[in-house]
Amino acid sequence: MPYIITEIEVTQPLPTLLLSESDTGIALIVRRKDKPIGFLMQALPAKSAIAPEELAQLITKEVGFKLLQESLRDELFPPTNQLPPSLTVAICTKDRTENLARCLKSLLKLQKPNSEGSPRFEILVVDNAPSDEQTKALVTSLQNVYYVQEPKPGLDFARNRALKEARGELLAFLDDDVVVDRNWLDGLMEARTENLDAAAFTGLVLPYELVTEAQILFEQGGGFRRGFDKIRYGQILPGNPLHPCGAGIFGAGCNMAFRREILLKLGGFDEALDTGAPLPGGGDLDIFYRVIRAGYPLVYEPQYLVFHQHRREKEKLRRQYWSWGLGFMAFVVKSYQSDPPQRSQLRRIVLWWFKNQLRQLQERLRGRHPLPVPMLLSELWGGIVGLLGEYPRSLKRIEQIQRQIS
Repeated sequence: MPYIITEIEVTQPLPTLLLSESDTGIALIVRRKDKPIGFLMQALPAKSAIAPEELAQLITKEVGFKLLQESLRDELFPPTNQLPPSLTVAICTKDRTENLARCLKSLLKLQKPNSEGSPRFEILVVDNAPSDEQTKALVTSLQNVYYVQEPKPGLDFARNRALKEARGELLAFLDDDVVVDRNWLDGLMEARTENLDAAAFTGLVLPYELVTEAQILFEQGGGFRRGFDKIRYGQILPGNPLHPCGAGIFGAGCNMAFRREILLKLGGFDEALDTGAPLPGGGDLDIFYRVIRAGYPLVYEPQYLVFHQHRREKEKLRRQYWSWGLGFMAFVVKSYQSDPPQRSQLRRIVLWWFKNQLRQLQERLRGRHPLPVPMLLSELWGGIVGLLGEYPRSLKRIEQIQRQIS
């Protein structure tokens, strides 16, 4: 079942790719001068061999135009140097020490001392209502990593604790199941340098592994990818009359950063979203939407890249799609209550969303969609549950948590 994930640097001679007897396909991460410019997947027979000429054809078909764009960009837009802002990187985690250790290992490689000997950024681990002290033991064994415990269970409680504890001008959030790319920090700083007025930044998310059917299905369905072009989102998005209500286009919460002063000004994250099992989503959509609605740009930068370990089991993947539908509609209901001028837009996006879900089901029945029917139905059912009062129910749960833990 595995797909080989291989990085290809197009400025170097292309290799011959060989599949083992257990491999069923390839996934290529295409780079130019070490910057990611494309991603492609292809099913292949076991023990296949792809010669450099065939590989060149695949890459040209997928990213030929992007190669031209990047060449022109190098000529027309030389790099600019700005004094980098101070940065705090927050990882909110709960009882997943193995994942956290892997994430921290990748991050610590980038935390090299500057000329004065101090780390390039602060790392803060927020331990969210842990059941044991394994996370604390891991973090305290590491240099230049800070630990804080947030007793109230819920991802946005943990994110807001990070907002309170952080000292950097920029506050980046990583999920514990990601590994940062070697250019992750450079990508974030490039996005900030090119967009000094931006309040939020999101980045590319590619798969860490493709070893199970669930992981391959998820990536074939689009995964967390938002493309390889720099995008600056503002108040208007040409060609998208529902902007900014479709906040899922902006990026993923597993890899996002904010100007800390703006996040404080906006009141932080909504703690009634991303509350764990009852409502495991919506918090990132909500904060992206509120950034745009407050009049600030949000920037997507593909060089700001992480690798995410997708769910290995089909049942967990099915629940993820359910949570996406649930979280999206909870965000819509919350926005409908809190942002009256956008109510007509929000009604239209609900209609569009259901039409889109039904269209995907029709495509699947005709064999034109990669995701199986149970996954699509799960997301549809999550959206229905979210629309029918999940956000008000979550507000009541949060009030109870706050009374119990104060």
